[in-house]
Amino acid sequence: MLDNPPLLTIHRGHGRPDKALIERFRGAQTSHLVDAMDGRGAMDWRIKPVDPDNAAFVGPAMTAFAYPADIVGMIGAMMEAVPGDVIVLANDSHTAAAAIGDLVAGMMKNRGIAAFVTEGLARDKVGIVEAGLPLFCAGIVPTSPAANGPGVVGIPVVCGGVSVRPGDIVVGDADGVVVIPQERAEAVLTALDAVRAAEAKAVAAVAAGATDNEKFRKLVAGARIL
Repeated sequence: MLDNPPLLTIHRGHGRPDKALIERFRGAQTSHLVDAMDGRGAMDWRIKPVDPDNAAFVGPAMTAFAYPADIVGMIGAMMEAVPGDVIVLANDSHTAAAAIGDLVAGMMKNRGIAAFVTEGLARDKVGIVEAGLPLFCAGIVPTSPAANGPGVVGIPVVCGGVSVRPGDIVVGDADGVVVIPQERAEAVLTALDAVRAAEAKAVAAVAAGATDNEKFRKLVAGARIL
C-alpha cells in the first residue's frame, strides 16, 4: 500500500524572467500573441475573466496543482508567490466545486499578485469583482471546496490544455489567456511586431471602407463553380 503523500509539496529554485522582458508584453492582445506563436499558446476557450472589464494582466507563472475539489495547492501557490506573479492552478478541470472564492482573491490582491488563472471554477462572483484581482476560470459555482490536500506548487502543469512551467510569461485579456514559454519570449516579441504591423494595415483598410481584401478575392477566384 502506498503511503499518503504530504499535504503540500513546494518546489523552489525556478527562475523568473527579467521584469523588463515581462513589461514588453504588457498591453499585447492575446489574439496577436497566438498569431505570433503560429496559432499556439491559448488556453481552453472556456477559461475567461470573471470581470471582462478587469481582465488585462501580464506576469510570470507561479504554477500549482490542486486535487479536484481541494484548495491546498492554491493556498501554497499564494504563499509562495511574489508581487507580480500570476498563479496558474491546474486541477484536472474539476467542475463540481470551486477552486477559489472572493476572500482568497482579496488576499491575493493585497499580496500584489497580478492575476489568478485556473481551469476549474470559482465562487462568489460579486466579491471577486469587488476584490479587483483579474481572475480567470471556466465558470462560477456556489459549491465550496475542501482543504485536505494533497497539493503541489512550482512544477510544470497542464492548465486549459496548455503546458505551463514556473516562470513562463502569462498574458490575459477579455479574450482569454496565453502562455509564452520563457525561452521563446524574444522570438515571440519579434514575431509580434510583424503581426501588429499587418493588423494595423488591415484595420486601416477596413476603416477606410474596404469590403474585402486580395486574399479573399484570390480564394473566390480559384473556387470551383458548379
